[in-house]
Amino acid sequence: MAKVQFIAPIEAEEGVDRATALFETTFGNKPEGVWNAPGRVNLIGEHTDYNAGLCLPIALPHRTYIALKPRNDTKVRVVSDIDPDHAVEADLEGLEAGGVEGWAAYPVGVAWALRLKGFNVKGFDAAFVSCVPLGSGLSSSAAMTCSTALALDDVYGLGYGQSDAGRVTLINAAIKSENDMAGASTGGLDQNASMRCTEGHALLLDCRPELTPLENVSQQPFDLKAHKLELLALDTQAPHQLNDGQYAERRATCEKAAEILKVPNLRYCADGIMKAGDPFQALKETLDALPDENMKRRVRHVVTEIERVRTFVHAFADGDIEQAGRLFNASHDSLATDYEVTVPELDVAVDVARRNGAYGARMTGGGFGGSIIALVDEGRSEEMAQLIADEFERRGFHAPRALAAVASASASRNI
Repeated sequence: MAKVQFIAPIEAEEGVDRATALFETTFGNKPEGVWNAPGRVNLIGEHTDYNAGLCLPIALPHRTYIALKPRNDTKVRVVSDIDPDHAVEADLEGLEAGGVEGWAAYPVGVAWALRLKGFNVKGFDAAFVSCVPLGSGLSSSAAMTCSTALALDDVYGLGYGQSDAGRVTLINAAIKSENDMAGASTGGLDQNASMRCTEGHALLLDCRPELTPLENVSQQPFDLKAHKLELLALDTQAPHQLNDGQYAERRATCEKAAEILKVPNLRYCADGIMKAGDPFQALKETLDALPDENMKRRVRHVVTEIERVRTFVHAFADGDIEQAGRLFNASHDSLATDYEVTVPELDVAVDVARRNGAYGARMTGGGFGGSIIALVDEGRSEEMAQLIADEFERRGFHAPRALAAVASASASRNI
């Protein structure tokens, strides 16, 4: 059996050097600076963000580095270490939604979104170097859009990147880029994690639209070492696509359900159910008001997942790791059965982790491919990843790759 690949994060100095070298080779001059933004793992709270719910991400040590220099015109030139010999060009002047194809839509779309908001942003040259695995469900796209947003904020003096509340403006530009320029549905969890997480903490994100930036997040301690634990993230390398209509279809179903229930969003339902004298009866009555079984399942997942986030926060804070693991398991089972966003690779990886001593395991991210996370005892991550890789080989799946998920800092400027 082949040894499973573990992806190490790029050290900051190496990230700066590699991004700078790629910039200089491609564009023939020096960048104005280098910035970075992390990928993320969502501990629990999946498909809740666009339902005004709760989610609990951590930032990864794995980051995207961007070397950038502003231009005096509206031209954008971008290059990535994935294809270092081919820069992509676009022009912001007259650009409309969907006007850029491929990966370049993400960084170009950030500048386009900022300009739509009236900010004096012009063109730029940029080079990207990343160790966030693509297509893994660990938010490589948000790492790219958020690093771009922070860089543009700096070089054009917008003044939003230095405060948590200010970063929400940059987050909104990153979200608009992904939704409207790249055509990828996203609810905001990934961008908030990339821009607002702190080292050693999970970000409890409350997505109710009426909350201010100072009200909608709280930092929750997430110290795995204190509990002698590790969090294994394993990329199944099953194809991961959020722009093929499946994500959007589920989002539309939730919005339709809220309309039928005459509430602004499903969070409103979740809060009402949990405040009821008999939450199980209240959930039944809510589901009985919906017209078909498919919609009932989608709503049941969202409502129960929001409550799982609340319960997980308290369980981990109390050191009740068994309960935290059970919540991981319940989340995955709901995503598989009610929300139907898992694939065989995700289910097999979760099953192997559970059978071999993980406290809990679940898919993380939007699903339809991507990654799982498993809460395991300290020192067991590599063994667990290898057990999953061996089972994948027996089943003829692609070889997975793994990384250690450690709660890390948000986007920042390096030089």
